[in-house]
Amino acid sequence: MPPADFSEELTRIPTRKDSDQISQRIDHLYPSLFPLYTHLHAFPELSGQEIQTSRRIADELRSAGFQVTEGIGGHGVVSVLKNGDGPTVLLRAELDGLPIEEKTGLPYASTARGRLADKGEVGLMHACGHDIHMTVLVGTARLLMERRDLWQGTLVLVAQPLEEVGAGALAMIEDGLFTRFPHPDFALALHVAPSLAAGTVGLREGLFWAGCASLDIVIRGIGGHGSRPHETKDPIVMAAETILLLQTIVSREISPIEPAVLSVGSIHGGTKGNIIPEEVVLQVNYRYFSDATARHLRSAIERTARGVAVATGIAEELMPIVIDQYSGPPINNDPELAHRMISAFRGALGNEKVIRTDRYTFSDDFSQFGTHGSGIPLCYFLLGTAENQCDAEKVAANMASPGIHNPSFAPPPEQSIKTGVKAMVAAILELLPR
Repeated sequence: MPPADFSEELTRIPTRKDSDQISQRIDHLYPSLFPLYTHLHAFPELSGQEIQTSRRIADELRSAGFQVTEGIGGHGVVSVLKNGDGPTVLLRAELDGLPIEEKTGLPYASTARGRLADKGEVGLMHACGHDIHMTVLVGTARLLMERRDLWQGTLVLVAQPLEEVGAGALAMIEDGLFTRFPHPDFALALHVAPSLAAGTVGLREGLFWAGCASLDIVIRGIGGHGSRPHETKDPIVMAAETILLLQTIVSREISPIEPAVLSVGSIHGGTKGNIIPEEVVLQVNYRYFSDATARHLRSAIERTARGVAVATGIAEELMPIVIDQYSGPPINNDPELAHRMISAFRGALGNEKVIRTDRYTFSDDFSQFGTHGSGIPLCYFLLGTAENQCDAEKVAANMASPGIHNPSFAPPPEQSIKTGVKAMVAAILELLPR
């Protein structure tokens, strides 16, 4: 396998003659991109509720000269620009924010509020960098429209809803993304990475980000008065036992050399200290890199929940109910496409700015574009957002905070956005040369 800087596998390609002009143009564009970024950052919307965000991105892409269609797979936006004969490349960014109350102290920090069906009103934040991703998409669109002399083919820019719940990519595909619009020959996406220094990008060929599934376990019992627990079958106790046993599935049933993660992220049950409830709901998430591991995890979760219920004496009609919420396969970067992107990024950013990374147990439903897109080659890469390499190394070693999904996550916008646009433009010039 190639080393971290790819130096044994690839020689540095010459910088494009127009690379300096592109960099200068990105510098010129940035003052208009920063207000877009701060607006998106300040006004996030929850998954499935991305009405204003979708409208703003549609307006930006329409203003850039793209043919824009809204309402694809919910609030998804598809923008097309045909620039002569050639391949078709899809670029994807995400629209949705997270139910996290921001604590960055930034002057443009989000104070937005939203409502979750099961939790009421919550603070909202772009704690996963989707505001950066959307801004890079718009900046790329503007620059490539201006420099149509440098490339030839078709661009399909996708602003996807519902990524944080793993449902948006499939919703857009089922709503005709690959039949109503030009079918991609390649699909690209990026994601912010606080484990890499700002100004760098990271990627690897093959398996990159994990597959992911979420499910609910409804643990049912027999309720009653807290003073007479012997007359009940306590679902809170069963939930506690189930949670502890679930943690042994990865540690005792999955090979130590096979990556897997299983987390219980939410517990809901009961209303009062002296009332033993009828049921408790656990929300479970697991990550994997192979289909066999995914099947084992899913089977073991249900077996464990049922086993605790049997040990407690629960009748068959009150056995736990397992409800699958969503799932998506791992992101598997096409090796040939990844190597082309490495060369393009090195030419645009420099050898030392292109990092070969390990696998990550994060997940992203961008993988669905390959699974349901008739074998479309995918390349997913990371955009460094740490202020400097020291900070990046601390985040990577879990010695520093914040990372993504943290209320204090605050990437440096200028370097992140400029590097993202430069990388995406370099990718398009590689795949759609004139």
